[in-house]
Amino acid sequence: MSTINQIADAVVASLNAAPFSLPFTAERKYQPVFELSQLQELRVSVVPKSLTATAATRADAFFDCAIDIGVQRKVNADDAPTLDGLMHLVEEIADRLRFQRLEAFPGAAWLAIENDPIFAPDHLEKKRVFTSVLTVTYRVRR
Repeated sequence: MSTINQIADAVVASLNAAPFSLPFTAERKYQPVFELSQLQELRVSVVPKSLTATAATRADAFFDCAIDIGVQRKVNADDAPTLDGLMHLVEEIADRLRFQRLEAFPGAAWLAIENDPIFAPDHLEKKRVFTSVLTVTYRVRR
């Protein structure tokens, strides 16, 4: 299995092992596309995003593996408490992963987390779906 998929699976395991304020089961996906009816329940998708290799020494390289974590749920766009709860969950997920080694892939070092934009306003306006994507980057030397 590829390194980036191993890291994505380790992220799934880490998320599924932790308690969060809203219950979910994270899944690794290639295309996290759902029907609106499927988004009545909270969906957390882990998707391999990108891989960048840079020289570490003459013999090996650093591989920076970016993983997207999508948080999606159908909502009422005027329901501030629900939206606040989902925003809090995204922050909890970031807190869970920040500065941590992945138990299922300890050779991957946490490098960065990005959440830009915080949520997708067009999804909320047009589809009434809260969508937020965290991009977490891990570094592996090989």
